[in-house]
Amino acid sequence: MLAFLLNRLLQSVVVLFTVGLTAFSMFRFAGDPVNQIVGVDTPPAERLEIRRALGLDDPVAVQFARYAGAVLRGDFGISYQFRQPVSALLAERMPATLELALCATLFALSMGILMGVYCALKRETLLAKLFLAISLVGVSLPTFLIGILLIFLFSVTLGWLPSFGRGDTVRLGWWTTGFLTASGWRALILPSVTLGLYQMTLIMRLVRAEMLEVLRTDYIRFARARGLTTRAIHFGHALKNTLVPVITIAGLQLGSVIAFSIITETVFQWPGMGLLFVQAVQNVDIPIMSAYLLLVAAIFVTINLAVDVLYTIVDPRLRLSTGNAR
Repeated sequence: MLAFLLNRLLQSVVVLFTVGLTAFSMFRFAGDPVNQIVGVDTPPAERLEIRRALGLDDPVAVQFARYAGAVLRGDFGISYQFRQPVSALLAERMPATLELALCATLFALSMGILMGVYCALKRETLLAKLFLAISLVGVSLPTFLIGILLIFLFSVTLGWLPSFGRGDTVRLGWWTTGFLTASGWRALILPSVTLGLYQMTLIMRLVRAEMLEVLRTDYIRFARARGLTTRAIHFGHALKNTLVPVITIAGLQLGSVIAFSIITETVFQWPGMGLLFVQAVQNVDIPIMSAYLLLVAAIFVTINLAVDVLYTIVDPRLRLSTGNAR
């Protein structure tokens, strides 16, 4: 098990190094940082002085080493647009994005697994067919269109839920949360459903397909022959053996929810890191863009590592295989 974890950690370091090199390349090929800092009428001598102060005249290897060292210290530079440290801007916006991603993931997992199990066990019922139809809608429609439709129905037409913003928040140290206010919960509903709908339909269809496959296996027939109850067979044996692919998809989708919440945050004007990234792209704010890229890569690597560990917990066969490999 230890060798397995060390191997995964080594792979994670290689991935982060590659992403860090890509993020560093943005400073050299996505535009001249000096042009983003100074105005059009800035004299050439002042431009040269700023370039020298930023270390842009140093060799590329020296610049990358300095950039990597600063990133390891949590220093992502100064935003061209906001004139503030990028790490402070990300820390300010991170609670909003993480809370939105958490709610969207919980919605996708809970509803997706329940609907998938129901569609597998009651596949001929009208409700199961309705769930499958909903899943087709969730997979087919783009996220921004789903968000606009939900806003039109629940905000404009019915007036039940807010159409933008995060609602009232409470500050707990450096963390701001909307979980402690009624308006915060109301503001979370529409963006959470919008962001989690695609993941929910994906998990639902996956659980349904895996459940139907497992129910046809020999050990399920043997469990029935032993006289086990239907509930024990369905939930103690069949559902448990569908969790490995579900964990894979759920883990990857959690990273995707955080990384690709950009569209949802833009539609609902949710004050998270995704909206900050959109503003950075519009203003060619390279420090924010590169920092967001690194942060998303770190999130994906961490989630994949956690998923690999969960494999060995859910499926003992994988635990034995890693032990034999060692």
